[in-house]
Amino acid sequence: MALKKVDTAVFISGNGTNLKNLIRFSLSKKSPIKIKFVVSNNKNAKGLRYPKKFNINFKVYSFINESKSENRILKDLKNKKIKLICLAGFMKVLSKSFIKKFGYKILNIHPSLLPKYKGLNTHKRVIENKEKFSGCTVHYVNSKLDSGKIILQKKVKIRKKENYKVLERKIQKQEHILYPKAIMKVFSP
Repeated sequence: MALKKVDTAVFISGNGTNLKNLIRFSLSKKSPIKIKFVVSNNKNAKGLRYPKKFNINFKVYSFINESKSENRILKDLKNKKIKLICLAGFMKVLSKSFIKKFGYKILNIHPSLLPKYKGLNTHKRVIENKEKFSGCTVHYVNSKLDSGKIILQKKVKIRKKENYKVLERKIQKQEHILYPKAIMKVFSP
């Protein structure tokens, strides 16, 4: 009997490399998710080409009025029977109210070894602090920024003279491996 997949929305703001990766993952037989909806706060997000390419419903919300946008998103998620949100480079912090009203799992991928380096400009701060390691973390979203329960992490060694752009690319490759693994872990029996 075929596995009943969890209807999923992915939230993006930029290039969408994690979105593209999650779409590919969702199309595999073993994947527990089906991406039905893509949300963005940026009408110019390059990542919006992927829902077009894979024929996935998507919508851009302005976030000029945050609570109005969040209420519209919640209504659309409910109409589409979405039971999981994967944040993938979404550059807006979801409100406590949104998280509570959604009521299902929300996952995020963050480009550091949380709890270190929450927030923005992660790679730059890691390099400036001369860290020997960095990495990425998939975690549950709660009301505090980058503070939810950690699902999985991947550690990456930083080489001498490595700049933050090189580190960013290196970690992004690991993100593409880690996010699907974390989703498998969340939905494994």
